[in-house]
Amino acid sequence: MPPMPGETGIDPATMPEPIRKELEAPDPVAIDTASKELEDGVNRCPKCGSTEIRHKPGSDLLVCLYCRHQWQSERVEEQFGLGDGLDRLEGTVVASGARDIAADAATIMTFKCSGCGAEVAVNTENAMTARCHWCRHVLGVNEQIANGAVPDAVLPFHIKKDDAVARIRQFVDKRRLFALKAFKEQFTPENVVGVYLPYMIVDGNASADVGGRGEIETRRYTQGSGDNKKTYYDADVYRVERHVDFTVDDLPLESSSERGNLDTRANTNNIINTILPFDTKNAVKWNASYLSGFTSEKRDRDVESLRPRMEDQLLSIARAQVEASVKRYDRGVRWEQESLDVHGTRWVSMYLPVWLYSYHQPGSNGGLLHYIAVNGRTGETMGSVPVQQWKLLVTAITVGTFLEGIALWILAHSS
Repeated sequence: MPPMPGETGIDPATMPEPIRKELEAPDPVAIDTASKELEDGVNRCPKCGSTEIRHKPGSDLLVCLYCRHQWQSERVEEQFGLGDGLDRLEGTVVASGARDIAADAATIMTFKCSGCGAEVAVNTENAMTARCHWCRHVLGVNEQIANGAVPDAVLPFHIKKDDAVARIRQFVDKRRLFALKAFKEQFTPENVVGVYLPYMIVDGNASADVGGRGEIETRRYTQGSGDNKKTYYDADVYRVERHVDFTVDDLPLESSSERGNLDTRANTNNIINTILPFDTKNAVKWNASYLSGFTSEKRDRDVESLRPRMEDQLLSIARAQVEASVKRYDRGVRWEQESLDVHGTRWVSMYLPVWLYSYHQPGSNGGLLHYIAVNGRTGETMGSVPVQQWKLLVTAITVGTFLEGIALWILAHSS
């Protein structure tokens, strides 16, 4: 007999535990973050109705370029309760802007201008707003289309371009001594680009168990003399096990496969992680007007493809959680077994602001792409500067010789 509608015909109790958990887990729940009032692509000033809307530099505000009225979009944390109930999360909760990307989703969106009725096309590969060439209305992509271009939220830039240029220049100036000659000649920090990078912001409710061996030193002694002298230690060895229940609030994961590629042989993408954290609690509801004057990159990774990365991060957090409880093992603890149980997660797609300066260093296998990044909220700056290898080698030899000379002088005067 075929199963009834809505039934699988499989008894979960007879299945292995991982499969049973997957079958019994609740279906993903979507938090609808779509802006119904902006679906027509028109963002009007609430005071005068103009569509000449821009982000006010250095703030979270939008400003009307016609009447100068200012206002701020709602914070998603407050509007959708994203900071609540972390310890009660179950299953997978996905906000509407973080849903899976459809392979056949169009990249070009067409809007009917409400001002004159003309059709206006926006290519989401390289822009999120366009101007009607008939009536000059500005239209933006605010509808949460399935191609990954529209997130749930955006964290506006606070650091202005002039400030970012100054920070990048200062960063490079401290490293000019060893910098590649071609880089110094071509260095133009004014070419820095403000870009919104796609992230998944994850809340989690999890438990972890870790087990291993801890050592407490009981005695230290030396045997032999001269070059044959060796130091030994005795230690008591213990079996160590820890269990921890914990929650995670706003864990950022790169949702672009290109930016998530941390292969240091091809690029220095990993520097973007060094300018974390972002104050994601202040992110506002998505509005394409925040992107005017900036570029953006589309998300191309879904929740399931990011889950292994999330679980790896959660295990790292679990290890940090138990660290304070194993300080008595002065020789350290070697964790040999780890297990993670993720009770529930909540996923929100968000654009985070970064100022980026790039330089391509020619070389084998396509060379190496260097980045200098500035956190668009805090100004934290980190990057990679191509160096002259021979300068580093000469400096290392010179410093090594100098230190060796000091050591020989000390030995000679102490005997």
